[in-house]
This record gives sequence, C-alpha cells and structure tokens, in this order.
Amino acid sequence: VYVIGGEGIVQELQLAGFTALGGPVGAVVVGLDPDINYYKLQYATLCICENPGCLFIATNRDSVGHMTDLQEWPGAGCMVAAVCGSTEQEPIVVGKPSTFMMDFLLQKFNVSTSRMCMVGDRLDTDILFGQNAGCKTLVVLSGVTTQSTLDAPSNSIKPDYYTNKVSDILSLLGE
Repeated sequence: VYVIGGEGIVQELQLAGFTALGGPVGAVVVGLDPDINYYKLQYATLCICENPGCLFIATNRDSVGHMTDLQEWPGAGCMVAAVCGSTEQEPIVVGKPSTFMMDFLLQKFNVSTSRMCMVGDRLDTDILFGQNAGCKTLVVLSGVTTQSTLDAPSNSIKPDYYTNKVSDILSLLGE
C-alpha cells in the first residue's frame, strides 16, 4: 500500500496486516497529508496507472478542515482531487458521506439503520452520510455547521434534528 496521508493511516494499515510500501503496490490510499508534494503525487499516479488492479482509495473528500475556529484549511479532498486529476480515475471513498463503512457494519452487526441516529457537526459529510445510510440525523451546531448555514436557502441538506451542543442529547434522553 502506498499512502499519501498522515502516520495514523500507516499505523491503521499495519494493524490490519498491510505493508506501507515494499513490493508491487496493490493500493494507493489518499488522506489528509500536510507534507504532500509533487513526488508523492507522481508516485501515486504511476502506481494507479501502471499496476493493473491497483486500488485508488480515499479516506474522505472533505474540501476543507477547521484547524482553528477562525480558519478553514485544505482538507483531504484537495489531495484526492489532485490524484483524480492526474490519473483520470475516481477513488473508492471509505469515509463519510460514503456508506462504505456503514455497509460493512450493517453486515457485521446486523442492526437496522432505522434504529440509528447519525450525530455530527458537518452537513456535507456527517448528515449526508446518515441520510445516505437511511439513519435519522442530528446536527450539532457547536462545530462546523452554524445556525445561519443550516437555515440558508442554499442549504439542501436538512437534518432530522439539530441542537446547540452534544450534551443536549442527555436532555433528549430524559437524563
């Protein structure tokens, strides 16, 4: 596996029994990489385009991340887009809003999504993930999504519920 991303991705792959680099590359995994550069993109492109059957996997396609309350920084989606552009291929997205992980969990634990509620602070990933999976959704306004974003006429992603902070869930449960 060739990884464009943080050390956490490499560690998780090693725990799952995969080797990062070494031998023929069977998959390229792209996530958030603050040290991305031309050579990483070049090698990923070569792996995907010249190794038959090499998988192109994206951890997520978040265009931005919130490193501080005041600033949005480029997200993993920017790195993924660069590899999409150079390979002219679309990745298998395993992170939200893709239901890849939910499909795996449903198969493993045999629990109906009608009994689930996806809680998150982003409309375009968390809430869309819940909707795509068939769950109820609850957006928390203490993170990325604000009340004005939620209420904006241009917003097409409407959660089933919203609250100001995660601890509000306790009052919903009667505790």
